[in-house]
Amino acid sequence: MTNPTATLLISCPDQRGLVAKFANFIYSNGGNIIHADQHTDFAAGLFLTRIEWQLDGFNLPREFIAPVFNAIAQPVGAKWEIRFSDTVPRIAIWVSRQDHCLFDLIWRQRAKEFIAEIPLIISNHSNLKVIAEQFNIDFQHIPITKDNKSEQEAQQLELLRQYKIDLVVLAKYMQIISADFISQFPQIINIHHSFLPAFIGANPYHRAFERGVKIIGATAHYATANLDAGPIIEQDVVRVSHRDEVDDLVRKGKDLERVVLARAVRSHLQNRVLVYGNRTVVFE
Repeated sequence: MTNPTATLLISCPDQRGLVAKFANFIYSNGGNIIHADQHTDFAAGLFLTRIEWQLDGFNLPREFIAPVFNAIAQPVGAKWEIRFSDTVPRIAIWVSRQDHCLFDLIWRQRAKEFIAEIPLIISNHSNLKVIAEQFNIDFQHIPITKDNKSEQEAQQLELLRQYKIDLVVLAKYMQIISADFISQFPQIINIHHSFLPAFIGANPYHRAFERGVKIIGATAHYATANLDAGPIIEQDVVRVSHRDEVDDLVRKGKDLERVVLARAVRSHLQNRVLVYGNRTVVFE
């Protein structure tokens, strides 16, 4: 779609008349809604909605949309955010030694599967610098130890500010992000394997093979202070059998991680993810 649009993501206590109230805000200002989706979480007592409309012909200038809508949102106790389709997000990809998710994200961005800029790659190892050079992306090698973690994270935060980064994608970045860092920059998506039963720590595929698992999976989620426990954006699984060796599990796992991470990043960039509590609604 070439014409710019605005998208509202809204959550508020469930009550009558919300759909009409929000839609009327757009209609009364000359807007044309092109996508609208909603969900009611009855257990939480919350109404959640995503509304997208064309900006062509809309009576309010962009800078006035937020304050005018806030006058409607406050009386119903709504939490909300507004985003514009022609604002191009800037992504920093963080990696360690594995390159499969990094390559996949760069390829999808270059193929315009999602609209974003990737000006920066950060790594705690230097192995993947050659990939950054291949694609003309700035590479920053920031080694992390238990003794320098605080000062190195401060350097990472400064780089995010310098490069005007909107989203960090942990594409197999094998370091724990501190709670202090996340409090200052919460827009972080992580990818990791998912096994039933769970195998944490080193060599999970080897231990899954030894256990004879029949399903492996991948989970993409927002990073929080609780390790690997943030709101889930996307998941998928693939079956394995007794004929699969460890190398087969690793290959299938990497394939799954690529796809799941790409789906999560795309949903985020298309403003389709609404977080509430430790859960998400991902609007199609």
